[in-house]
Amino acid sequence: MPLRVVFMGTPEFSVPTLRAIAEAGHEIEAVYTQPPRAAGRRGLELTPSPVQCEAERLGVEVRTPVSLKSEAEQQAFRALRADVAVVVAYGLLLPKPILEAPRLGCLNGHASLLPRWRGAAPIQRAIMAGDAETGMMVMRMEEGLDTGPVAMIEKCAIGPDMTAGDLHDRLMLIGAALMAEALARLERDALTFTTQATVGVTYAKKIDKAETRVDWTRPAG
Repeated sequence: MPLRVVFMGTPEFSVPTLRAIAEAGHEIEAVYTQPPRAAGRRGLELTPSPVQCEAERLGVEVRTPVSLKSEAEQQAFRALRADVAVVVAYGLLLPKPILEAPRLGCLNGHASLLPRWRGAAPIQRAIMAGDAETGMMVMRMEEGLDTGPVAMIEKCAIGPDMTAGDLHDRLMLIGAALMAEALARLERDALTFTTQATVGVTYAKKIDKAETRVDWTRPAG
């Protein structure tokens, strides 16, 4: 039977996964995404997230809470009676009551080979560190930062000329297919999990504005 899914994501990276879940025939009860942000040339126009735009195209209810910590928001989430929540680059912390609400838990699509590069910017940090490979993982979420057990992995080589943008575009498609397969296995009660290794843990902290400055005195090569 199709699963009752709540999808939680915000940027373009999340959109292919939302689309893949819909195409697989699952019942998307609601989509959670970040509220519209100021954009445009003057920064005055409120622009919905890419995930909100896709959800509206699919005709799915969109919710944009600024926090999930209140009892009212948690009750509203529980009322969806989801089998599973799928989270891809959502951008909000999920409190324990949210993590425990879906019958089969919360699955996260994460763009690294955990436990390497837990955190907010795994794609950029892998490029910056000169990693030879990375990948997508489907994991079950816990209260810790990307600490949950892993169900599925697909690796991706990082070529010498590959940019963070190139890697982003490749991984978002890999992640969509991987999550679709994870949900298919979950339907059959055939999705198994493996505890993450305790060695090799690194953290991909958010990219700071200071790191984006160009030093024009340095050579291009």
